[in-house]
Amino acid sequence: MDISFKKLLKNFILTVIIILLACILIVIVVDPFFHYHKPILGLKAVLSEKEYQCIGTIKNFDYDALIVGSSVCENYNNHWFDDKFDCNSIKAVRSYGATADLCYFVNEAYKDHNLKYVFYNIDPTSLAAKPYLTFEETGCPMYLYDSNPLNDVEYLLNKDVLIEKIPYMITKSFIGEYDEGNSFNWGQWKEFHADMVTGLYIRSHSIKEMKDDNFYEDECNSNIEMIESIVCKHPETKFYFFYPPYSFVWWDGVYRDGDLNAYIHNMKQCTLRLMKYSNVEFYSFITDEEIVTDLDNYMDVLHFSPDINHRIVEKLGGNEYVVDSEHIEDMADNMYSFAIRVEDELIIPYVDIIKVQPNDDEDS
Repeated sequence: MDISFKKLLKNFILTVIIILLACILIVIVVDPFFHYHKPILGLKAVLSEKEYQCIGTIKNFDYDALIVGSSVCENYNNHWFDDKFDCNSIKAVRSYGATADLCYFVNEAYKDHNLKYVFYNIDPTSLAAKPYLTFEETGCPMYLYDSNPLNDVEYLLNKDVLIEKIPYMITKSFIGEYDEGNSFNWGQWKEFHADMVTGLYIRSHSIKEMKDDNFYEDECNSNIEMIESIVCKHPETKFYFFYPPYSFVWWDGVYRDGDLNAYIHNMKQCTLRLMKYSNVEFYSFITDEEIVTDLDNYMDVLHFSPDINHRIVEKLGGNEYVVDSEHIEDMADNMYSFAIRVEDELIIPYVDIIKVQPNDDEDS
């Protein structure tokens, strides 16, 4: 082989190695997914992709409070909690709010943090969900979740990270007034009004047979046990649990799918199990008519505007929405009577404009 060619090849290989090492160094220093450290060099915590960033913030940020829940929790501004409860909070959120995933986040937080507060949004659907982790099956980047440094190459030499995520983080940090409290917030780009709700809701053509109260008993018990285990292990933490205010149209779907009695039973059992602990307070916004009957508060049957998120924070710690042992039956009765009122009254003005599911099989 010609000596000049050997030298050229050597220089080429050395150049490639230098470029690769430079790329790795840039990713490690900037670290837009916060896999290795919290923000440094004046960079801000620019958080917009929870599947990629949430686990890193839980492991590496400084905080003493968690905001835990599904996508309805993403529009909280962390500063609302910080100012009211004198804490430093971050979000631990999953789109589907699966209990196993959320409890995994909370347990990860406790490994290196002492928590003063956990603000936990419990979605009714989460109590009936399968009690196992869903990260991998929903496409989360497992190289960010596991403890295997060898597969970090998928992050360190990731083209999208280098040419999209890092420039985005730098731009947001130094241009404009990015609010770190709006982590994972999507509400600022959405519209909230009744036409959105009625346009997206597809109503079941028929009313299915009502399921027994204990239809989801196994799933519900397993999910409650995961939450209860954390509460029991950490008496030093104050837990605020709350049911979110879904729109009344959601209640129509639950009723027509035959889930009403089972969902109410699940919530009742969850509340009874958790409220017995002295470090727990429970709140229910789920039938707050001022919110749930005004469809202009929503973009679909579930997701409400940031104004409602702010209202929830303001009401936590007060007496208006608190649920105690004396009010469990009242909470359950109110949910049932409200659902019936939805069917008999509230949904009626909308039935002519709501889409109906085609080829609905009553027995499916």
